[in-house]
Amino acid sequence: MGLLGILVGLGLLVVLAFRGWSVLLLAPFAALVAAAFGGEPLLANLTQVFMASAAGFLAQFFPIFLLGAVFGKLMDDSGAVTAVAAFMAQRLGEQRVILAVVLAGALVTYGGVSLFVAFFVIAPMAQSLFRAASIPRRLIPAAIVLGTSTFTMSALPGTPSIQNAIPMPFFGTTPFAAPGLGIIAALVMLGVGLWWLQRAEAQARRAGEGFGDAQGTAEHVVDDEFLRERATTAREFDPAEIRHGRRSEAPSPVLSAVLPLIVVVAVNLVMSLLVLPRMDFSYLAEQRWGGTSLSAVAGVWSVAVALAAAIVVAIAMNWRRLASLRQTMDAGANASVLPALSVASLVGFGAVIAALPAFEMVRDWVLAIEGGPLVSLAVATNILAALTGSASGGLTIALDALGQTYVAIAAQTGVDLALMHRVAVIGSGTLDILPHNGAVVSLLAICGLTHRDSYLDIVMVGIVSSLLALVIVIALGSLIGSF
Repeated sequence: MGLLGILVGLGLLVVLAFRGWSVLLLAPFAALVAAAFGGEPLLANLTQVFMASAAGFLAQFFPIFLLGAVFGKLMDDSGAVTAVAAFMAQRLGEQRVILAVVLAGALVTYGGVSLFVAFFVIAPMAQSLFRAASIPRRLIPAAIVLGTSTFTMSALPGTPSIQNAIPMPFFGTTPFAAPGLGIIAALVMLGVGLWWLQRAEAQARRAGEGFGDAQGTAEHVVDDEFLRERATTAREFDPAEIRHGRRSEAPSPVLSAVLPLIVVVAVNLVMSLLVLPRMDFSYLAEQRWGGTSLSAVAGVWSVAVALAAAIVVAIAMNWRRLASLRQTMDAGANASVLPALSVASLVGFGAVIAALPAFEMVRDWVLAIEGGPLVSLAVATNILAALTGSASGGLTIALDALGQTYVAIAAQTGVDLALMHRVAVIGSGTLDILPHNGAVVSLLAICGLTHRDSYLDIVMVGIVSSLLALVIVIALGSLIGSF
């Protein structure tokens, strides 16, 4: 009955979430259903397991949600994201429109701008560029996904994405874990994605297919509660806050736009590799600080300091263009709350499932997957990200349930925890881009397209390229280790 309860609880979570039920209500309900089937105490599971795990997730990662959303909103309202996108389009010209859209998305998201902020700015620009170049509009979502939701989210070393931050407390790693393998994975994703998009463009030109008619529906995404619920589970920015604040009418100079993005990466690198390792944090072992260690918090601290520094720089460089600074920062702060709570609820659900006695069978099955711990870790994160429609939620559930087991396996087998970090992050960013994923659904709505129009191209640039990169990272890591 316990295993049946796990399946029923997971089934309820998946099916009802797809129907638009709020995860804030659905996750504890599904967790209690699973506990009831296993004959476990319900109230104890709710308060001592579900809430404790959800609160622990918020305690660890809410600063990144908060600072990331505020930074993204500042970059949006100052016109910085628009300036970066326009600069890339101008430099690359009409002959390389697809590359311009991909690189514009990559630059702003690797620099710490929230995904949905990038969507709302880059999608209209992409429509204008694709129309001028007579490239089919159905390729726009795939170009945006490739630039914003693949290699800059999971592969490039130092990316401030929440997915890259989640393994750090479990494995004691930094945002720059396995940098060489991460760069190789990023090149694979980018190369495969661009090859597919350029191939699709060439086929369309031979067939005489033009841009077609298109009307973006960004306001529909903002107003639709069903889309909003899916979006906030999938990514770390509540799209309802896009309309709040006040966007600058004057474009931001390129330097003012790019400098905060550079600050995110540079400060993250300096904090991770130079500053924190040279300081004495032995006091963290005291109970007043949670009896922890630097390795457990350094990664989150590095990203948080980097985002905070970038916020200061963004305000200083764009002071005159931020007409309503308080409203902009309030909107950014508010945009972080629902996504953080939604993912925390998924984490609480996973904690209840992992605490059930029947979960031992699931754990044994995962660890028995042929190919070693890297393969089983990749499979676990893939499956959970696919089922939840959330890379961050699926990754946290997997590591909450199995993280300590993989740390022990790494110690026994000599597998570098930095390699496990990179495999886990890339694994979470593959099958999460299934049709029900909130980011996919929202992006298609913003572009005025359907799954039938564009989803095959999204699969090729988002799933196939990432799976290929994951296989290569596991193969290289197994043969020569982490680098």
